[in-house]
Amino acid sequence: MQQTLDDFICTWAKNSGPEIRAYHKNEWCRPSHDDQYIFEMMSLEIFQAGLNWELVLKKRPAFQRAFHNFNPQQVATMTTDETDHLLTDSSIIRNRLKIEDTVINAQAFLKIQKEFGSFDKYIWQFVNNHQVNNHIRIPEEIHAKTPLSEKISKDLKQHGFKFMGPTITYSFMQAIGLVNDHEISCMENPG
Repeated sequence: MQQTLDDFICTWAKNSGPEIRAYHKNEWCRPSHDDQYIFEMMSLEIFQAGLNWELVLKKRPAFQRAFHNFNPQQVATMTTDETDHLLTDSSIIRNRLKIEDTVINAQAFLKIQKEFGSFDKYIWQFVNNHQVNNHIRIPEEIHAKTPLSEKISKDLKQHGFKFMGPTITYSFMQAIGLVNDHEISCMENPG
């Protein structure tokens, strides 16, 4: 039997749409040190909670428009009128709590930047500035949360972040590349 490209990508990304495939290839588990991108991934992971990641990716351009391209300085100053208006925007996921928590998280994000010089310095300290490579052999080895995501989640909450439980935090860690959960056989596996 001849192998196809699908034989060399992570199981979770097989048989998926173009948004998932592009995200898997170009972003997932790739280390990022750009604060604005990091804030975007944190925010999108929150909107994904309880929903489908592919849906969030399809709505990503609308989220970028709604949240000032995820510029934390601009999101942190969004008014109640602005967030109320987003509840009428059918191009995004309209969840009042998630919208309001995105603004609160932007404010907490700015405080971290001020304290540490950048959010990047703060978040990467948890892995000693080196990506954790989990050497995933089979999909069942990918965890929904880990002791490290529990530790980061607790610290984020202490810094005023909302909606960042251990499971969302672990997805966020994958999104910004703190961890590499690509399957060993995946052609996108950098490790």
